[in-house]
Amino acid sequence: MTTLSCRVATTLRHLDDALNVRYAVFGSELGLLGGSALAAPREVNCFDTLETTSHVVVYADEVPVATTRLLLPNQEVARATGGRWGLALEDKVDLSSVGGTGLLFAESTRLCILHPWRHSEALLWLLAGLYWESRRRGVTHWIASANMETDCGEDARLIHQVAKHKGWLSQRWHVPNHPSPPPPETPLVPLYSEWERAGARRGQLDGLRMPGVLSFFARKMGARFISEPIYDPAFQRYSLPLVAALNEIPASTLRRFDALSVPAARGA
Repeated sequence: MTTLSCRVATTLRHLDDALNVRYAVFGSELGLLGGSALAAPREVNCFDTLETTSHVVVYADEVPVATTRLLLPNQEVARATGGRWGLALEDKVDLSSVGGTGLLFAESTRLCILHPWRHSEALLWLLAGLYWESRRRGVTHWIASANMETDCGEDARLIHQVAKHKGWLSQRWHVPNHPSPPPPETPLVPLYSEWERAGARRGQLDGLRMPGVLSFFARKMGARFISEPIYDPAFQRYSLPLVAALNEIPASTLRRFDALSVPAARGA
């Protein structure tokens, strides 16, 4: 029987496992990292080796199957970019108005799960590990930008409208987006049909589906969205920035975390 577990990376092997899973999902599966073959396929960027970055990796026995990373504020990055927090998301949105006394924001990013494990408890283990590591490091709020699963601007705006209709927009924070490159003129990944769009224009929003990641974070993690949709040319999708207060994660979700096991193992 396969056993799931999660670890916070403390060795090069763990970090390599995380970067390998990221390439398998973003590169090999989704084709979002360009078509050139790599001798050692890894998805890596400059945030991955900072002292303020934690990588959480979920293993099926000893095989890495899911990962995410936690970016804590970094003053070196903040000085170089002129941002407030030194987080990757500040390249896309202005987070200068986000914060408050006693609040520590950290960015959850690069969340991905290998396809065969997407409908297993791997996601639960991944979020539990992220939660335990965040608590250990004093984080009070997660900030992230969730995949909207479309490159269609009209559909992205409609998803945001549905989120507002459901009461999923933050009442505390709203941040402006920085200018971004335009999406493709002809979308390759629409989410809604013309019939659904026509109904939405008449105010018929109740039956419209939401992207799974957005719905999950809003319902299960208490997240609220804080910005307009952003098009990311690197990943060729829109995403929607959000904030989740760790103290407001639903009790039902925390019970599921507690039922898994002891907090994420650090080490071999």
